[in-house]
Amino acid sequence: MKLSFHGAAQTVTGSMHLVEVNGSRLLLDCGMYQGRRKESYEKNHNFPFDVSTIDAVILSHAHIDHSGNLPNLINQGFSGPIYATRATAHLTDLMLRDSGHIQEKQASSINFHNKKRGGPIAVPLYTEEDAKQVKPLLKEFNYDEEFEPAPGALATFHDAGHILGSASIALELEEKKRKTKLWFSGDIGRRNLPIIRDPVLPKQADVLLMESTYGDKPHRSPEEAYIEMRDVILRTLDRKGKVIIPSFAVGRTQEIVYNLSRMHDEGDLPAVPVYVDSPLAVNASNIFRNHTECYDKDMNELIRSGHPALDFKLLTYVSDVEESKELNQRKDPMIIISAAGMAETGRVVYHIRWAIENKRNTIMIVSWQAPETLGRRLADREKKVKIFGESYHCKAEIATINGLSSHAGQDLLVEYASGVKQSAKNIFLVHGEERGALPLIEKLKENRVKHVAYPAMHTSVEL
Repeated sequence: MKLSFHGAAQTVTGSMHLVEVNGSRLLLDCGMYQGRRKESYEKNHNFPFDVSTIDAVILSHAHIDHSGNLPNLINQGFSGPIYATRATAHLTDLMLRDSGHIQEKQASSINFHNKKRGGPIAVPLYTEEDAKQVKPLLKEFNYDEEFEPAPGALATFHDAGHILGSASIALELEEKKRKTKLWFSGDIGRRNLPIIRDPVLPKQADVLLMESTYGDKPHRSPEEAYIEMRDVILRTLDRKGKVIIPSFAVGRTQEIVYNLSRMHDEGDLPAVPVYVDSPLAVNASNIFRNHTECYDKDMNELIRSGHPALDFKLLTYVSDVEESKELNQRKDPMIIISAAGMAETGRVVYHIRWAIENKRNTIMIVSWQAPETLGRRLADREKKVKIFGESYHCKAEIATINGLSSHAGQDLLVEYASGVKQSAKNIFLVHGEERGALPLIEKLKENRVKHVAYPAMHTSVEL
């Protein structure tokens, strides 16, 4: 048995880990690496293994950094099953088609400008048509339902509490009469997040493959984050400004809408228009409504009481591109939630461009931002940023609401690993930069959690 770390190793994006057992090869996630455009293309296009030898993929969840390179995998020869929870399967199909569409649009835009400059021709990593090849390969399973992705491997999904359908993957491996229990955390959520259930923590594993995104600090409670978000919104609207929120279309957008709905119900939200401006987010919200099996107790009670939860009087879902453009010409106060979450692609980039040089406005950062992205440059409070190749002075308020993260903080990560400290022979920290992983290693040592490693990209271990 062998485990190889081919993505999200000493970095956050591009989750991809290879398990080899009895001659079979299972890929845990097939995520897209996100960063500088040229570097991202090279890393995503060139797999570090023979794609045709992969027997199956098991997805932890639908976020693009975990599922986004599946069309490219298929284009290069993969034809096996892709196992996922029911909600993850439905979201993955939606998100990948949107990803392919965006890549086509980006390439077209780059080529339009490069034609004038004599620059190179840009080619999308994959197209919307390529992305459609994924859906027929998706095999849906419920939480706690056992399946066999390969001989000598039994797998079970457990609720990870990160986004709708997100899962940790428990693998029971047997080779030459030797048994190994491997638990892959996927992205670990938090307790008491709106809409979805709390994460299930492991109780026993020989090998724990665990994320470490926020291993350097505990989060404030979701309630404290809600109060901070409310205060930022109110002071922006009080000065007649716009609030622009770059938000992942799946998970974070629905949480923000839920919080704004609460503000409205409690009489805190002024009568200003609220827009969810993202076709993907609109469609994802429809999928959320259809997967009540993933809801927590509070959300189910809200639905039973007749409350729409993801809708309220001031809210408008925008799909039409012309309607999106009109929002940038308006001067009245409003709230715009738009994809993508790292402000690298999509309509939110245009909203930021039109809002960034007006001191009345606020750009609210509500999630982790990858290095070299516009979102990270804003979160780092750079005075001047480039958008579409042009420089803009950052005069708008930048507010970072870290407590809204759907990733576990240091305290829950320590608790997560501590659950298997008596049984685990190896704990591997992935999906984290050094600033998250290294402090977590020290904190785990303080809590007597042993055998913790931070593996480098493309390294392997025998299990």
